[in-house]
Amino acid sequence: MVHERESAAAGEESAAVRDESAAAREESAAVREEPAAAGDTGAPDSLEAGRVGRPHGLDGSFYVTRARSRLLAQGARVTLAGRALEIIRRAGVEQRPIVRLQGIDDRAAAEALRGRALSVPFAEAPALADGEWWTHQLTGCAVFDGERAVGTVVALLELPSCEVLEVRRLGGGDLLVPMVKDAVRGVDVSARRIEVDLDFLGER
Repeated sequence: MVHERESAAAGEESAAVRDESAAAREESAAVREEPAAAGDTGAPDSLEAGRVGRPHGLDGSFYVTRARSRLLAQGARVTLAGRALEIIRRAGVEQRPIVRLQGIDDRAAAEALRGRALSVPFAEAPALADGEWWTHQLTGCAVFDGERAVGTVVALLELPSCEVLEVRRLGGGDLLVPMVKDAVRGVDVSARRIEVDLDFLGER
């Protein structure tokens, strides 16, 4: 899930994005959604909620890496290794939650699943607020600054400072656009179009 942020120090955020870009590109594949399949509407059948990390304690709990915490509420059901399992415990922090799943009862069982994806059916995903989008809704959108075509969104990166659109320029190369209001003027998912401010991005 991606949301557009207010930016009290927008210039500082833009500089931070540039400083973090190299490491983020190396991780870009890790933060993309990995739907099992897409229906006729273009929406994925499922959303990846994270991956099984290292065990926590002895009861089968584990850390979730690459977590989309909104999809990991206690009581929700996730699919792991082909099994639909209920989350019976949720702890930790938003960026690094700890969960325990029904049927995974000890440390060895959790360790055996390390690295496996947790997914949630798209139809069961929580509704998003205004100014929030799922990754697949933005990937593939055309990017413009007014009448000037800039490129196409190819990925989303999760940097320490903010979430970022990775845009493949029409003439080649990539442009990173922080999801802050100073950089992103508007998003029209139905039109598959995103308006950005190249002046703010220092790209004029």
